[in-house]
Amino acid sequence: MAKYINIRGNLFDLSTPVVMSIINITPDSFYKNSRYSIDNQDFKTLISRQISEGAKILDLGGYSTRPNAEAVSLQEELNRVLPVIDFIKNNFPEVLISVDTFRSKVAHEAILAGADLINDISGGLFDDEMFEVIAQFKVPYILMHNRGKVETMHEKSNYNSIVNEVIVEIETQLQKLRSLGIHDVIIDPGFGFSKNIDQNFELLSQLDQLKTLNCPILSGISRKSMIWKTLNISAENAINGTTALNMISLMKGASILRVHDAKEATECIELFNKMSPYLEY
Repeated sequence: MAKYINIRGNLFDLSTPVVMSIINITPDSFYKNSRYSIDNQDFKTLISRQISEGAKILDLGGYSTRPNAEAVSLQEELNRVLPVIDFIKNNFPEVLISVDTFRSKVAHEAILAGADLINDISGGLFDDEMFEVIAQFKVPYILMHNRGKVETMHEKSNYNSIVNEVIVEIETQLQKLRSLGIHDVIIDPGFGFSKNIDQNFELLSQLDQLKTLNCPILSGISRKSMIWKTLNISAENAINGTTALNMISLMKGASILRVHDAKEATECIELFNKMSPYLEY
């Protein structure tokens, strides 16, 4: 499985797992403590804490994709994301910036503003021009598995064999990327998108099967409903469950943990690294 990605001519090492912190520049993301605003006087402190607690990548999102979230105009998404890219570049140049968007125009403008990666929850399905933008700029692309469109993606959970179908559907999009000369691809199985709770757990149990795609794997489980609904708690109380499933993700081959809580994820990775020499793969 690939362990390096090329970011602006430099190889970024994923042979040791890293933390990606979620920075939602939205008023309505499902976990309220992940919502950031550049107008907040403590914004610099909030970002600094994520980095000091171990985040190597900040994933900026200006469009909430939780179930029943309100649509956001293209201009509003740009207005939310671009100033934050500029702020981070000027204040924290050492950290990588990922932009969580399914719109090619947002991806285009974000890369020009300094974004290092594009994280597309649609895997190229929502915008036919997304892959062309990635090919033009040759930035790493996070290909997440999903189905349907923005309005229907949370309803498309009919599978005969979820693991096999997820792999085949990712592979279809991956081949399109390869044909355009895009080789720095990270894959995300899309926990919580087009999948019910049982399907999420089945997919997690076989996450290592995605290694056949020869791309680094991102696991985005943090505080999702598969945790808090199973435990009959709230998203605010789901950090313990998140850490438990993050460790399983690491043992199944994840190279990136996308999380709301950098400190806990960093500690999880440190313990995994201490244990990994004794594991049999």
